[in-house]
Amino acid sequence: MKLFGAIVVVIVFGFIGFYGTIILAISRSAEFYSIFTPIVVLGLIVISILGVYNQLKKKVVKRITLAFISLALCTVGGFEGYQYYVKSLEVVSTQDVDLSQYRPFVENSKVVTLNEASTFKIEENLPTLDGATALYPVYAGFVQAVYPDKNYSLDESEVVSTQTSFAFERLVKGEVDMVFMAHPSEEQMEFARLQGVELTLTPIGREAFVFFVHKDNPVEELSIKEIQEIYAGEITNWKVVGGEDEEIRAYQRPEGSGSQSALINFMGDTPIMDPPSKDIVTGMGGIIRESSNYQNRPNAIGYSFRHFAEEMVQNGKIKNIAVNGVVPTKDNIQNETYPIVANFYAITGNSQNPHLEGFIQWIQSGQGQEIVERSGYVPLK
Repeated sequence: MKLFGAIVVVIVFGFIGFYGTIILAISRSAEFYSIFTPIVVLGLIVISILGVYNQLKKKVVKRITLAFISLALCTVGGFEGYQYYVKSLEVVSTQDVDLSQYRPFVENSKVVTLNEASTFKIEENLPTLDGATALYPVYAGFVQAVYPDKNYSLDESEVVSTQTSFAFERLVKGEVDMVFMAHPSEEQMEFARLQGVELTLTPIGREAFVFFVHKDNPVEELSIKEIQEIYAGEITNWKVVGGEDEEIRAYQRPEGSGSQSALINFMGDTPIMDPPSKDIVTGMGGIIRESSNYQNRPNAIGYSFRHFAEEMVQNGKIKNIAVNGVVPTKDNIQNETYPIVANFYAITGNSQNPHLEGFIQWIQSGQGQEIVERSGYVPLK
């Protein structure tokens, strides 16, 4: 009977353990539970068999059993506690911003409205617009001033924001007439050339490329050389640049995003190291590799454009680093004392929409530049 009981125990716990491992690996963390669950199940099988043979009454066996159960509970408690901590970290990504609050012609929208009638109007054959998340408030302001009053859905209308890389692809494929973004990367420019698309890049405003850290990080400023060495993997500890004795987690953004293109331009000929972690995600064109979003760990550093990080995210948990001793304020962008400033552009391709030229001229005019400034960016002049 004892042998039969032991066989039943092995079968039952084996069945539970097998399916429990699969469920936990899918719903929680495969890397942890695919190892932890079989070990715990094996331990429970051994304990149960010892119970069948009346061995649990022995002090040594009882202590070992209690120690095993306590260790298992502490291990899973510590792991889940750490996962909760990681999820509680502030994440700076395009997903943090609710663009619906900037939609044109919507009640209580944050979109900028001119105090006078626009000198340029488009009533029909509206140019289709797309662009970077961070620039949607700007071109939504242009639409509010120039386009007719109607519903412009973020999902499907003449005015959407599918983020930089997808917006650029749509422009090259002729799906939209104009996109608003930072300067395309070399790979994006080559992609357009291979598709026979001649791009026209018109600067419409300026913005600072900023680096930020956790608000409790004692480091207040870095030189350009120090930042380049951090992202090249040459400086790996904060103590080298006046911070705590902690490893630097230098986060990056997905390839083709506006901020990643800005980082590549900033680094020049200095090669960029691999990001600290990568996720495999499903996207357009099959499986693509995407750099991790910035998680606001005390030892992390990330980057973005000033307006997006300061005004659109507004999480209060990060601070911008002064570069070469200069803080990235709007005044320091305008007077060109902040050293990392770049234009952002209205980009057109092979579209034959008759309103594009007049629209772009108006964007560069006083009214268009007023919208750029009041949206939180820096105008060209």
